[in-house]
Amino acid sequence: MLATLRPLAAMSAALLLTLAGVAGCAAERAVPPGAVAAKPLFRDPVYDGAADPTLVWNAARKRWWMFYTNRRATAQGLPGVSWVHGTRIGITESADGGAHWTYVGTADVELPPELGGNESTQWAPDVVRAGDGTYHMFLTVVPGVFTDWGHPRVIVHLTSTDLRTWRHPVKIPLANDKVIDPSLARLPDGTWRMWYNNERDGKTIYYADSPDLEHWTDRGLAVAQRGEGPKVFRWHDAWWMIVDVWHGLAVFRSDDALTWKKQAATLLEQPGHGLEDGVMGGHADVVVSGGRAWVFYFVHPGRRGPDAKRDGLEQRRSLIQVSELIEEGGIVRTDRDAPVHIRLDPPA
Repeated sequence: MLATLRPLAAMSAALLLTLAGVAGCAAERAVPPGAVAAKPLFRDPVYDGAADPTLVWNAARKRWWMFYTNRRATAQGLPGVSWVHGTRIGITESADGGAHWTYVGTADVELPPELGGNESTQWAPDVVRAGDGTYHMFLTVVPGVFTDWGHPRVIVHLTSTDLRTWRHPVKIPLANDKVIDPSLARLPDGTWRMWYNNERDGKTIYYADSPDLEHWTDRGLAVAQRGEGPKVFRWHDAWWMIVDVWHGLAVFRSDDALTWKKQAATLLEQPGHGLEDGVMGGHADVVVSGGRAWVFYFVHPGRRGPDAKRDGLEQRRSLIQVSELIEEGGIVRTDRDAPVHIRLDPPA
């Protein structure tokens, strides 16, 4: 009997070793592809006020570009909220699929005198590429530099062939003269839809439709949610919208990009524990690539603790972070403290 059991024991041991090896290989395969993203992901070297990111593939340079609002956080002697005005759109690029970013400069945006010209304020653009290779920017413009929030702001359409020089500005006819934060998506029939924040209607989310990115028809209310910075994207056979509601990002789901259902849980409401990530996240972009999705968001890392509500450099400065989104059972979540393995591939 003992002689019979010995071969069985040896076989069991060999089987256990084989299973352990398989498990080890599976664990290795479980690590997502891509380099680990820097934390923080990006800080603007000029004013240290990077916010409101939006990403687009630069086909000529074969790199991802990020456009962002560059608040003048380090500028001295600016009264009221003038430090959030007078801004130019910053540009940074990634050569490794989104893990690390290098400052490029600012976008050369041409605006007429009635929109502020060289004295304009430029906020929160969205950038898309049309089928002919032309890039289209939809830019929030305030016609000047002001110390308060009570002035008109409009959304302006510009075009470019190189992503750096933007010309042919045209104001989009939307709900009124106080609209911000455009987000665009192409619909299955080839037409375009833009969502934006209507500040005169309680900062709710409106939308407009276009057959060609140039001619627009305003459609009215999309989501009766008070917030700003809507971002709409297609992922996992559904449409998703995230909205900055000032206590994290609200998440909505839709089957047709018209009727939206809000999930109970917000994203990035609870502070993270990573470097410069210990506050709630705000106004974000989402990039879907290779079936995965990443949320690029901004934070004011100094707005924490007993001095959170002070108005100094530490509270004004802002920067960009990134986290991967997870969707399970129709609910989207993210773990902002997990290492972010990111690989943004060129779009198809």
